[in-house]
Amino acid sequence: MKYKTSGVCSRSIDFDVVDNKVTNVHFEGGCSGNTQGVAALIEGMDIDEAIKRMSGIKCGFRPTSCPDQLANALTQYKEQA
Repeated sequence: MKYKTSGVCSRSIDFDVVDNKVTNVHFEGGCSGNTQGVAALIEGMDIDEAIKRMSGIKCGFRPTSCPDQLANALTQYKEQA
């Protein structure tokens, strides 16, 4: 799935979900080290656990963050499935 982000430096997030596990996460733009770290940490994680861990994280004074946007994307994926 490709998700267009909002309110963060990254422009979009691509990911797959296989057997309820998050895989192949790739952020377009954003802070490269941070987004690669987030992607590596949730690789193979249960989608519900990933949403629980990342939802609500803020970036500085912004009301959202790249991890929060990924949680939003995963939530949207679940709602469409």
